[in-house]
Amino acid sequence: AVLAAFAVQAQDPDFHIYLCFGQSNMEGNARIEDQDLQGVSDRFKMMATVDDLERQRVKGQWYTAVPPLCRPNTGLTPADYFGRTLVEALPENVKVGVINVAIGGCHIETFLPDSIASYVEKRAPGWMKGMLAAYDNDPYARLVEMAKIAQKDGVIKGILVHQGESNTGDPRWPYQLKKVYDNLIHDLGLQGQVVPLLVGEVVHSDQGGVCASHNDVIATVPSVIPQAQVIASSGCTVAFAN
Repeated sequence: AVLAAFAVQAQDPDFHIYLCFGQSNMEGNARIEDQDLQGVSDRFKMMATVDDLERQRVKGQWYTAVPPLCRPNTGLTPADYFGRTLVEALPENVKVGVINVAIGGCHIETFLPDSIASYVEKRAPGWMKGMLAAYDNDPYARLVEMAKIAQKDGVIKGILVHQGESNTGDPRWPYQLKKVYDNLIHDLGLQGQVVPLLVGEVVHSDQGGVCASHNDVIATVPSVIPQAQVIASSGCTVAFAN
């Protein structure tokens, strides 16, 4: 009982934590520019989800959120300026932390415990094997592992996802995403709490988005997951347009 009381006291309610997962955009497909490395507030933190020897980051520990936030050799993610914007808007006593587990090109099945083993063995292309191995071939388990560590320090306030290009047009995708969301809520003991799910759109057709049709599927997510909100990408600059 004494240990439990200490754990509660150690948790900082003013440390707001957001879980982030997905594929290439959440991993960091955008190039990091010099301006992105400057002026990051020490109130904005990232938890390393893999060891990063170059930056002397150790898995499971917090650092000022200077990119990359996902893994070594990744780029700028939606989480970067999401966190910076929150820090600017919130009172100075509030810190923001992000935990990012993402793999370029992955399907939503990558984050489902009942399908990840088969995905690694039978579906993942060779170029993805190293990225999966960085998370011990179970990205969902790594996200939960890191989130449980983070819960000792702060409070999980929301979940960000940017994924779907690899599942373009699949009407099952919102329901698979709901499984991921429900699993996180259950596995992290968040039942009864309002935990918003922010779902990013993909590149629109007017900018050459080859997966633009998936935005119609993304639009249905709030009807499947009431806690979800779709974040528009219309008008956003894109790196590649085919």
